[in-house]
Amino acid sequence: MGSMGEVGDEIQPRGYWRWSKQDFFPEESFKNWASYRSALSQTCFRFKDRLTSRSEDANEIGEMRKQSENDMKRCLTWWDLTWFGFGSVIGAGIFVLTGQEAHDHAGPAIVLSYVASGVSALLSVFCYTEFAVEIPVAGGSFAYLRIELGDFAAFITAGNILLESIVGSAGVARAWTSYFTTLLNRPTNSLRIHTNLTKGYNLLDPIAVAVLAIAATLAMISTRKTSVFNWIASAINTVVILFVIIAGFANADPSNLTPFLPYGAKGIFQAAAIVYFAYGGFDNIATMAEETKNPSRDIPLGLLGSMSIITVIYCLMALALSMMQDYRDIDRQAAYSVAFQSVGMKWAKYLVALGALKGMTTVLLVGALGQARYVTHIARAHMIPPWFALVHPKTGTPINATLLIVISSALIAFFSSLDVLASLLSVSTLFVFMMMAVALLVRRYYVTGVTPRINLLKLVIFLLIIVASSMGTSAYWGLNPNGWVGYAITIPLWVLGTAGISVFLPQQRTPKVWGVPLVPWLPSLSIATNLFLMGSLESKAFIRFGVCTVLMLVYYVFFGLHATYDVAHQQQKPESLKFNDRDMGKTGP
Repeated sequence: MGSMGEVGDEIQPRGYWRWSKQDFFPEESFKNWASYRSALSQTCFRFKDRLTSRSEDANEIGEMRKQSENDMKRCLTWWDLTWFGFGSVIGAGIFVLTGQEAHDHAGPAIVLSYVASGVSALLSVFCYTEFAVEIPVAGGSFAYLRIELGDFAAFITAGNILLESIVGSAGVARAWTSYFTTLLNRPTNSLRIHTNLTKGYNLLDPIAVAVLAIAATLAMISTRKTSVFNWIASAINTVVILFVIIAGFANADPSNLTPFLPYGAKGIFQAAAIVYFAYGGFDNIATMAEETKNPSRDIPLGLLGSMSIITVIYCLMALALSMMQDYRDIDRQAAYSVAFQSVGMKWAKYLVALGALKGMTTVLLVGALGQARYVTHIARAHMIPPWFALVHPKTGTPINATLLIVISSALIAFFSSLDVLASLLSVSTLFVFMMMAVALLVRRYYVTGVTPRINLLKLVIFLLIIVASSMGTSAYWGLNPNGWVGYAITIPLWVLGTAGISVFLPQQRTPKVWGVPLVPWLPSLSIATNLFLMGSLESKAFIRFGVCTVLMLVYYVFFGLHATYDVAHQQQKPESLKFNDRDMGKTGP
């Protein structure tokens, strides 16, 4: 075994809880100030190396996992993943966003908004599923992008994943407190501590912190026990949702569907960009591939099965609300509760609040599992200190990574109302999903050392045409939604770029078990829909996204770049020694 293996053998007997500098900064660049200054002087060279480097499937599946010292336990089946899908996706979003967007943007056509955003989400699910089956590791989109688009693209994705994980969990925890007060029939902020701090940070929320801590504790104790708790809680939430649908249609008035398109087609897509995030969270399922007994069978069943059913449920819930109450009378804050009250079922608001609470509880629970596994693999690559990659020998769970997420989320949830950061999460999510579709096309049409250079150049040109035309369509929609001249240019360009890949480039890789159908058309459509929905968001969201990206780049230049460079070149040395040994063995007697 090479030096990395020897280091691993030395570390193995050590206890899980350790705090030395070597555990956090073991890389050569951080041994002392002289080493760090030397590393900084090579920043440009190292950046070029990391920009063009790509990982391999075998490295992500095998070598990277050794950084955790202990394996996660393979204990999940398609049944667990299906319920994890329900638990991670169906939260408060459907109860809150439906009424808000039906009232403001879509009217009764809110059901079409859910169809549009559901189709976009399913396209992303297709991409995630193929990767998760082929590369069953805890890193999810981070690992997939490291392989196909390189270290730097993976880092930008990792930064957005961490931001989304921490701020998103904090937001759900704050919402949990609000719904809990509704269930107790008390004012919204009555359970929060009022202070003289700046507005937006003056309502301290200890309940949100407690809920995060409980969810994280359960996730750290056992993945299997968390799964059992999740499917019981999700089953209860499903009963509440079925009640909402059945009772809603039982009290429906078809005349409320007229006019069906009060805000026109623009309203449908404006609402779709917002309600899309009621579908968020399915990417957590891909991070559990490392703990799945039979990834090639269980992941497609769990991911595609749960998301297909969820899309139907969301559309039925939106239609039930639109038929119960005129869109102009729908309450923006408590749509279903007020709608049931309007048809004489005032008591139903408590059932709706209970359903939302159950949903948010499972979202936090599955989020604690999935987000910690993202962090684990990011730490395995040394983009953050490798101490966070350690898996506990008894529980088989990444306790350190879970603590990083829950402590950060708890600090934000305790102080911040998060109104400013809500739209930032939308941009981050769509950006990651768009990158995943690009990565899938690269995986199918480019293999290092096999694909001719001219074909690589063609692929890059066609991808640029697809991305540019999709951005153009989105921009034109925002500037002139009723026009057609711009679409007459951008849509044919998108078709040209996609057809170019289909006609002029042979696929270099065929999925072994399960693959996205209709490649390159479905991944290309996923790129277009994600960029289109990004264009429907307000400009402030992109400004905040840009600021956060700059901060991530500062961190990368001063830490992440040098840590990953050192690890990559340490791994190459033992690999070259292995190949030399094999060659010597072949030439021997």
